[in-house]
Amino acid sequence: MPKDRPDATDPTTYTSAFQRFARQRFPSSPAAWVARAKDVAEILALDAPKRDLENKSPRAEIDLVKAAGLLKVLGPKEYGGGGESWETGYKVIREVAKGDGSIGMLVGYHLLWSTTANVVGTEEQAMAIQQVVLENNWFIGGAVNPRDNDLKITGDGENIVFNGFKNFNTGGVISDLTVLEGVFEGTEDHIFTLVKTDQPGMQFQHNWDSIGMRLTESGSVRIDNIKVPWADALGWDAETKKPIASILGVPFASMLLPTIQLVFSNFYLGLAQGALGAATKYTASLTRPWPYGGDNKEEATEEWYILERYGTFAAHLEAADALADRAGAKIAKLYADAGLHGSTITTGSQNNGNGNGHSYANGHSNGQSNGHSNGHAAAPGKLNRDAITAQYRGEVAAYVAHIKVVATDTGLQVTSGVFEMLGARATGRKYLFDRFRRDLRTHSLHDPVAYKKREVGRWQLLKEVPEPTWYT
Repeated sequence: MPKDRPDATDPTTYTSAFQRFARQRFPSSPAAWVARAKDVAEILALDAPKRDLENKSPRAEIDLVKAAGLLKVLGPKEYGGGGESWETGYKVIREVAKGDGSIGMLVGYHLLWSTTANVVGTEEQAMAIQQVVLENNWFIGGAVNPRDNDLKITGDGENIVFNGFKNFNTGGVISDLTVLEGVFEGTEDHIFTLVKTDQPGMQFQHNWDSIGMRLTESGSVRIDNIKVPWADALGWDAETKKPIASILGVPFASMLLPTIQLVFSNFYLGLAQGALGAATKYTASLTRPWPYGGDNKEEATEEWYILERYGTFAAHLEAADALADRAGAKIAKLYADAGLHGSTITTGSQNNGNGNGHSYANGHSNGQSNGHSNGHAAAPGKLNRDAITAQYRGEVAAYVAHIKVVATDTGLQVTSGVFEMLGARATGRKYLFDRFRRDLRTHSLHDPVAYKKREVGRWQLLKEVPEPTWYT
């Protein structure tokens, strides 16, 4: 039986921040977006221990992220987005995670789900979704857990119907839209789509109670007879009821997987950087020097072993940061070669269109059916999906595996090792320094890092690229 709907955090907590962001200019450069994410992280860090202990649904925190505009960083400018590439998006994720790992994770998943149609949908579907998400400033969750049984999809005239159960979803309880994915009856073909979260068929169980990532609302959900128009099945032909081979039958269609693996790496890295930053402040003000070492110091900041540990951790995190940036640049370059800058389609001719009549999430449409026209905007260009070969995709995936290994191993060392420089009093619940490790340890079990090490090893020794899977 599902538990009662949990209490949510109070939005008035962030009233002054909402007002400040409303007065500020919308970020217009990569540096400005990272600075905005840093502002959000600093706000979240102020009461992060308290919120982790209370374990309330993070509605106010998502409202804060919305107010800051961070959900829009990748979106096309013509619909109110930031127009940035994934290279900037990853830095935003990393920055937010420094202040709160749960919210950094949710921002990362949202950015992944918001670009889903750009990868597995038609250009018209992609633009329709971008418009409705950006103009409403919606947050997207996802019920896409590959290790669960797939949702069952049946046909019902001009609709498809989703049914099933997922042990884990991400951010669904606090989302405006939810990504659903399943297998169409009688086939092995998968269908992705987006639906409004607030509907009777979306039945959250409210049972997320893990040691870490406590504010991600990642519990179970039952999907009960949720109907979706065939026109909203991403990358499918609504007339023939078949997947479009030129979209779903090419290597580019599997790019969501290395893209989200790099999302993971960036919020792991942000967690480790956040732990080191918080520990640095504590040591500088509260850690006492050890009086029985024979080389006694006046201040803890003069202790040679403390300096050595901080130096080691800082050096390794700087190296991981540089590797994450290089991986982000490679992902952004691949998307650019396919004709995408973030979620903006950049290739092909641009001319005014009349909309396509899609009705995503029962909200605004990209045509005329719900009284909302996109005649003010240009029609989408044509993606160059064939530019992404299996080898190209695989080489980028192998590089992403490098940072996944480094971010996981280094992150776990740092988030557990900082206690050595703090002292016993730092284990107090009011500081909750262990939240960084609990968050990283919880999510890093999402898929075993040992398999990423094997992928890197096979690439190094045999020049074999990783085989595309739900986790590669």
